[in-house]
Amino acid sequence: MSTPLTCLSDDETMFRDAVRHFAAAEVRPLVDQMERAAQLDRSLLPKFAELGLMGIDVPAELGGAGGTFFMTVLAVEELSAVDASTAILVDVQNTLVNAPFMAWGSDDLKGRYLPRLAAGTVGAYALSEPGSGSDAFSLTTQATKQDGDWVLTGRKLWITNGAEADIFVVFATVDSSLGYKGITAFVIERGAPGFGVGKKEDKLGIRASSTTELILEGCRVPGSNVLGEVGKGYKVAIETLNGGRIGIGAQMIGVARGALAAALKYVGERQQFGKPIAEFQAVQFQLAQAATDLEAARLLVYNAARLRDAGQAYTREAAMAKLFSSQAAERVTSLCVELLGGYGYTKEYPVEKFYRDAKIGTIYEGTSNMQLQTIARLLLKP
Repeated sequence: MSTPLTCLSDDETMFRDAVRHFAAAEVRPLVDQMERAAQLDRSLLPKFAELGLMGIDVPAELGGAGGTFFMTVLAVEELSAVDASTAILVDVQNTLVNAPFMAWGSDDLKGRYLPRLAAGTVGAYALSEPGSGSDAFSLTTQATKQDGDWVLTGRKLWITNGAEADIFVVFATVDSSLGYKGITAFVIERGAPGFGVGKKEDKLGIRASSTTELILEGCRVPGSNVLGEVGKGYKVAIETLNGGRIGIGAQMIGVARGALAAALKYVGERQQFGKPIAEFQAVQFQLAQAATDLEAARLLVYNAARLRDAGQAYTREAAMAKLFSSQAAERVTSLCVELLGGYGYTKEYPVEKFYRDAKIGTIYEGTSNMQLQTIARLLLKP
């Protein structure tokens, strides 16, 4: 008999519960402080590693927790229900950094970097540039071969984890005349000659998550630090982002879940016209619709993650999961602000933060229009 998507195995349940407890006990007390400072509390990083969150599906022999991609989804959802900024660090670490090392890295690269990443060294993924966002493969960062090494020059923008990361997966072109076939993935460490972290963005939401620019001025990278094959970086980028979109879907269902939980508590306590507003049918219907949106988003995200773990095609399902979950998160968090009335618009209550944090879901790792394009292309494919 097949198992329903939302039914978890004993291992998955134990892991989810451990992350849920950690989020409540260790993350929640720091949320307001991190939000005001617009900075992650670095004391959390070793705690992430201790819980196995920095290498969830990295094999145990490489220092990881030996879990599954689906467990990453569970962790991101649980953390996001408390703080989306904390969750995105863990999400990027697992889906955009560890994943390409495992899929494309040589044995040497895996052995050198995955144990460090799983032990708590933060990673970042650097594809976007000032002139290449949705058109990611129009990037202009150049890589030139010199004496067996590569020398990179250019700028990267909107790099999540940029302030905390020590290991970067950076995309550059070895020959711009080749178009996307010149793109190559490189592994660069903070402190490499010619490498610098630039301006940190002041953002609407996920404020404690760092978003920075990277500056490459003749940055020298050893030839052994090519991730995958020279000229095949576009495949590394696309396949990595396909999985990453499921992680963003998990972040969005966590954000929506956190906001809905806060709203449910409020409407059960708030009295108007002599009774709790939860007893008004208009409020009940809105809550029912929000809960339905959230459950539909969860099913899409869980299904995409299960497909990935099963080694089946999941590109369309990942795009659908990200598209719908980010749209649902916007709707649900907006409703929650309205249900709290004037209180919902203040920082005294958590729903305004969930509302701000939800917006990024329709933008990063491929905008909603890019997801629609992916879905349509696969639908119409002969």
